[in-house]
Amino acid sequence: MTARTQIAGVRVRPVQAPLRGRAAPPGSKSITNRALLLAALARGTSRLTGALKSDDTARMAEALRAMGVAVDEPDATTFVVHASGRLEKPAGPLFLGNAGTAMRFLTAAVSLVDGTVVLDGDHYMRERPVGALAEALGMLGVSARATAGKPPVTVEGHGGFSGERVEIDASLTSQYVSALLMLAACGEKPVEVALKNVDIGARGYIDLTTAAMARFGAQVEPLENGVWRVEPTGYIACDLAIEPDASAATYLWAAEALTGGSIDQGVPADAFTQPDAAAHAVIAAFPNMPAVIDGSQMQDAVPTLAVLAAFNETPVRFTGIANLRVKECDRISALSMGLNAIRPGLAREEGDELVVQADPSLAGQTRPARIDVRGDHRIAMAFAVAGLKVGGIVIENPACTAKTWPEYWDVLADLGVELEFE
Repeated sequence: MTARTQIAGVRVRPVQAPLRGRAAPPGSKSITNRALLLAALARGTSRLTGALKSDDTARMAEALRAMGVAVDEPDATTFVVHASGRLEKPAGPLFLGNAGTAMRFLTAAVSLVDGTVVLDGDHYMRERPVGALAEALGMLGVSARATAGKPPVTVEGHGGFSGERVEIDASLTSQYVSALLMLAACGEKPVEVALKNVDIGARGYIDLTTAAMARFGAQVEPLENGVWRVEPTGYIACDLAIEPDASAATYLWAAEALTGGSIDQGVPADAFTQPDAAAHAVIAAFPNMPAVIDGSQMQDAVPTLAVLAAFNETPVRFTGIANLRVKECDRISALSMGLNAIRPGLAREEGDELVVQADPSLAGQTRPARIDVRGDHRIAMAFAVAGLKVGGIVIENPACTAKTWPEYWDVLADLGVELEFE
């Protein structure tokens, strides 16, 4: 996408036949950014294969390099991390763009730096919450200040932390919990990480974190509901093969279902360990998707499911998605506006829920609509799926997909989708 960064929009031409072929989704963003940080905190050399190379992972790698970690990239899907087990004070602020995982994970990790570290991002990032994590770090003796609870964040590092228990309100994002868990293994004593509210969204991502920690030698024991005990093991360098990104796979699953096609992604749906893989069963039910879909445990798949629901036989209500308000953009609003741009009344917001009215007759129609994706990669990629069946759809700012899938438009083109860049 580097050659297309100045392109205003892309018109997706409806396909005239089922999409068939092979298309490999990129490596998991969630696992790649966890593995990069854990490898940086380990002593020795770690080789991460099948990794995602995108804006989000580039931000993480650049920040780690700024803190004295050698991160090599011998090919398009590999990171080789050479680390001493310590993070050095960077020469200036860490700029993390709109990479939420990098911002939350590093806000905790830089507690291990001896010195003051400022973490900042673009104007989108400066609207995303981090205050609860900064407050929780105070329980570990770390001073972290966030501007009105949002970046930039200033962390006063002292080469470590104190405290044996930290409680966190993770109602907005499970990334807070993951950040604290990964930090906790670097202490001098066991640390308990406890939820203030056990009902959190995307809890499967915490399991993803503890699994990655275990690969790097950490010991994490779940206690009663919402409490984890982390032993002070530190981390051991290792080689890790990263699985494909389940969130990215949802666009191909939806394209397959909507066009009646067959796309070989090289990995069966049941082989994914990421929470968004649960979307496959919902997509497989199309055009008879459930009347109510709880999106709390597959949040990044909701844009895909909502766009597909527009072509369902019956209306679909999405619940448990309040956290989508504080993603790269307000995704509930963006989905509602985008769907209504295609056909007025196609969607509506009810509190923090989204109702998609469903209109299977849309397939084959021409409904001129420019989709304002608000700089959000998932909104852009999801609405491209609608363009496979509805003429006239233009996705604005197509380059934003570089955040997690730089080759997305090339993959669609290779499957036979006609794209017209403006």
